[in-house]
Amino acid sequence: MKSELFAEENLEIGDGQRFALQNSHMLRVSLGPDVLAVKGGMVAFQGQIRFDHEKSGSMAKLLKKVVTSEDIPLMRVSGQGEVFFAQEAGTVHLLTLEGDGISVNGRNLLAFDAAMEWDINRVRGAGIMAGGLFNTTVRGVGTVALCTVGKPVVLDCSQQPTYVDVQAAVAWSASLVPNVVSSMNMKSMLRGGSGEAFQYAFHGPGFVVVQPYEWVNPASGSGGGGGGGIIGDLLKG
Repeated sequence: MKSELFAEENLEIGDGQRFALQNSHMLRVSLGPDVLAVKGGMVAFQGQIRFDHEKSGSMAKLLKKVVTSEDIPLMRVSGQGEVFFAQEAGTVHLLTLEGDGISVNGRNLLAFDAAMEWDINRVRGAGIMAGGLFNTTVRGVGTVALCTVGKPVVLDCSQQPTYVDVQAAVAWSASLVPNVVSSMNMKSMLRGGSGEAFQYAFHGPGFVVVQPYEWVNPASGSGGGGGGGIIGDLLKG
């Protein structure tokens, strides 16, 4: 059988890396130590692999998951073999953490080393009007895989104040503490608004990743920016 489908670029890579990009839209993980991944993110696997629901790990984290929309539906992937992850043909990016941390929108999280610490954190200044914005913070030593809609831009926040639409923010340095600010004014609200109601305000040493796409809050049809999404409904328990 002959076909362009069998071109080398489409064949399984075998570079021996634990986390590797099979291509720009698919992650390949060679198992040894366990991996935590979003439920529904597995598209194929080879070998003896087990998938288990990952619980919150603590009562405090469970309570956060109950009161926020950032309770990511995680599964623990264990065994021996290779697992392929993807999410709606989004673009996959790998970040290697060396004891530092990153704050990630749950809709953009794909997988990370299970030995790393993770928690749910509320964004400062994000009140009811902003939809109650929460992100997942991952810290430690290991690899984190993100999935973006389109090709993102990485902005340096150390030189000047940086403002990002809350629905387009993918992730930022955990050392940064953003505020949520509003560009609304009463006259604009009475006329239907500008469509750019809330932004994250960053300023300090660090970076923020922005995708060329704005998430839509499934509950309201607009706003939000911290729950469910590309990676599905969040972990129950």
